Amino acid sequence: MENVGNVRVRYAPSPTGPQHLGGIRTALFNYLFAKKNGGTFVFRSEDTDQSRFVPGAEDYITDSLRWAGITVDEGLNVGGPYGPYRQSERKELYREYAMQLITSGHAYYAFDTSEDLEAMRTRMTAQGNPSPAYDHITRQYMQNSLALPKDEVEKRLAAGDPYVIRIMMPRNEEVKFNDIVRGWVVFNTNQLDDKVLFKSDGMPTYHLANVVDDHLMHITHVIRGEEWLPSAPTHVMLYRAFGWEDTMPQFAHLPLVLKPEGNGKLSKRDGDRLGFPIYTLDWENPLTGEKISGLAERGFLPEAYTNFLALLGWHPGGDTEVMDPDALLEAFSLERVGKSGARFDPEKAKWINQQHLKMKSDKELAALLEPVLTRMGITSDAEYVERVCGLMKERAVFVPDLYEQGKYFFSDTFDYDSKTIAKKWKKDRANLFENLTERINLLQVCKSAELEQLVHAFMEEHELKMGDVMPMLRIALTGTLQGPPVYDVMEVLGKEKSVTRLQNGWKVFNQMI
Repeated sequence: MENVGNVRVRYAPSPTGPQHLGGIRTALFNYLFAKKNGGTFVFRSEDTDQSRFVPGAEDYITDSLRWAGITVDEGLNVGGPYGPYRQSERKELYREYAMQLITSGHAYYAFDTSEDLEAMRTRMTAQGNPSPAYDHITRQYMQNSLALPKDEVEKRLAAGDPYVIRIMMPRNEEVKFNDIVRGWVVFNTNQLDDKVLFKSDGMPTYHLANVVDDHLMHITHVIRGEEWLPSAPTHVMLYRAFGWEDTMPQFAHLPLVLKPEGNGKLSKRDGDRLGFPIYTLDWENPLTGEKISGLAERGFLPEAYTNFLALLGWHPGGDTEVMDPDALLEAFSLERVGKSGARFDPEKAKWINQQHLKMKSDKELAALLEPVLTRMGITSDAEYVERVCGLMKERAVFVPDLYEQGKYFFSDTFDYDSKTIAKKWKKDRANLFENLTERINLLQVCKSAELEQLVHAFMEEHELKMGDVMPMLRIALTGTLQGPPVYDVMEVLGKEKSVTRLQNGWKVFNQMI
């Protein structure tokens, strides 16, 4: 069961580049759980690996959360009582805790060089061990404070020899914890290696830093991806070593986000292959110049984004899938998160976005479309844009589609569907269509119902079928066979523009045949 006491959760990414949708999903689940239980959502930067730090990555992640509507209560760029919230600014604190473990006998100094470590791995592999590790067996033959004489250790420390600090994993002990998603998880320490806790560059590793920070920041639930499950027993052992077992947070390891084929974790390469971004916003890596595309710029709505992210590994039950943020928050529960990997389906993501787009008012869509029109150099009356959006939203998937699929509403210049014209247009009927245009021009009110009545009467009078008339009207008005009902298009365009386009269309059709 979920402990819903004074809930404090954290999202703690590494600023090594843009966070792909699996990372933002982790942030979303933390956020929803915190909000559902009246808790606090903490945002922390785990920048302990300085070799992989990318300038601007923290701001990118912050902007991604903000765009998705994931509000940070405490942490980076917000502040709070347990700062600083950037691990590189807390490194002296971690050293103190690492030394505490040395003193209590739960950790030790290791002076091994990269050559020493490679020699150990080569030796163990030659002895038939396919997965050599620095553990309770191999450490007795290595350059560390457990295997070396005490005076030599003191001499090396005094000389400033480089070292790391490793956890001393005990032999043959059971590590057991109850994961909210996975139930009871059991490891034996014989399966675990002596992880590095403090590096020679003076920075902690993820293992030490996240346990210390979670304790000092009073984190009650650690909700993170399944890839961290193998590290969990090391973290549990650290809580034991520090004497913090009574305040250890509950764990919830979320299922992996898989490729659409289900055969592995979704990656940037898969996004490139699918032609579908897997990142929130556009990004250019300042170190490499690499550019990635974002879902926001593609035209995704924030509420649709969080909707389909939530469904990657969680389901509210029943048939409901399209949910606004309030409904999502109301329905969310970690106990409905599945254990199996969640396949990312680009087509379903598009469908969900389409449903959210259709749920918006014409006025809301017009406001969202305005930046697109501005980029295209188009200035149009706000009320007119709203009417266009009302017609186009049933077919659009993304906001830019409202323009791309309805360009003819904003320009009188377009290409005509020549194949249909060649098949359907008959020159001997040109006079009939000109007469129809004149009748339309005589209408006092250019409304869909009146237009439909007029055209039907015209077809009956001249014994014409729908297939004889409607394709020609649509192509003359829009250039294409695709789009909203013809009479609705004419009503939005207005009588004057509709008549002008029809007259021009008949002339062009005659020239093309």
